[in-house]
Amino acid sequence: MGMRFTPKGYGGNRRTPDEVKRDGWRDQHVLAVSLEDHRLTWPEREMVRQLGEKLYGKLPEGGEGRHG
Repeated sequence: MGMRFTPKGYGGNRRTPDEVKRDGWRDQHVLAVSLEDHRLTWPEREMVRQLGEKLYGKLPEGGEGRHG
Protein backbone atom coordinates (compact mmCIF):
# COMPACT_ATOMS: atom_id res chain seq x y z
CA MET A 1 0.00 0.00 0.00
CA GLY A 2 1.11 3.55 -0.67
CA MET A 3 1.05 6.58 1.54
CA ARG A 4 -2.40 7.67 2.61
CA PHE A 5 -1.49 11.31 3.08
CA THR A 6 0.43 13.94 1.18
CA PRO A 7 3.13 15.92 3.00
CA LYS A 8 2.76 19.71 3.16
CA GLY A 9 3.69 21.18 -0.22
CA TYR A 10 2.85 18.03 -2.21
CA GLY A 11 -0.34 17.22 -4.00
CA GLY A 12 -3.48 19.35 -3.94
CA ASN A 13 -2.79 22.99 -3.21
CA ARG A 14 0.47 24.79 -3.75
CA ARG A 15 1.33 27.48 -1.18
CA THR A 16 1.76 31.04 -2.38
CA PRO A 17 5.12 32.77 -1.87
CA ASP A 18 3.58 34.84 0.94
CA GLU A 19 2.37 31.66 2.67
CA VAL A 20 5.88 30.18 2.45
CA LYS A 21 7.35 33.38 3.95
CA ARG A 22 4.72 33.46 6.70
CA ASP A 23 5.33 29.82 7.58
CA GLY A 24 9.09 30.40 7.60
CA TRP A 25 8.63 33.25 10.06
CA ARG A 26 6.26 31.35 12.32
CA ASP A 27 8.01 27.97 12.22
CA GLN A 28 11.70 28.83 11.85
CA HIS A 29 11.90 32.53 12.82
CA VAL A 30 13.31 33.35 9.37
CA LEU A 31 12.18 36.56 7.67
CA ALA A 32 12.21 37.00 3.88
CA VAL A 33 11.44 40.57 2.81
CA SER A 34 11.56 42.24 -0.60
CA LEU A 35 12.77 45.82 -0.84
CA GLU A 36 9.91 46.37 -3.29
CA ASP A 37 7.17 45.14 -0.94
CA HIS A 38 4.43 47.77 -1.28
CA ARG A 39 3.25 47.11 2.29
CA LEU A 40 6.41 48.70 3.70
CA THR A 41 7.00 52.40 4.20
CA TRP A 42 10.21 54.00 2.96
CA PRO A 43 11.84 53.92 6.44
CA GLU A 44 10.96 50.22 6.76
CA ARG A 45 12.44 49.43 3.32
CA GLU A 46 15.56 51.39 4.23
CA MET A 47 15.93 49.39 7.46
CA VAL A 48 15.58 46.13 5.51
CA ARG A 49 18.21 47.33 3.00
CA GLN A 50 20.61 48.25 5.80
CA LEU A 51 20.11 44.90 7.55
CA GLY A 52 20.69 43.05 4.27
CA GLU A 53 23.90 44.99 3.62
CA LYS A 54 25.13 44.40 7.16
CA LEU A 55 24.52 40.66 6.98
CA TYR A 56 25.26 39.92 3.31
CA GLY A 57 27.06 42.91 1.79
CA LYS A 58 25.99 45.60 -0.63
CA LEU A 59 23.72 44.83 -3.57
CA PRO A 60 25.47 44.63 -6.95
CA GLU A 61 24.95 47.65 -9.21
CA GLY A 62 21.44 47.45 -10.63
CA GLY A 63 20.60 44.82 -7.99
CA GLU A 64 17.54 46.64 -6.68
CA GLY A 65 14.37 45.58 -8.38
CA ARG A 66 15.81 42.20 -9.36
CA HIS A 67 14.11 39.26 -7.73
CA GLY A 68 12.71 35.94 -8.78
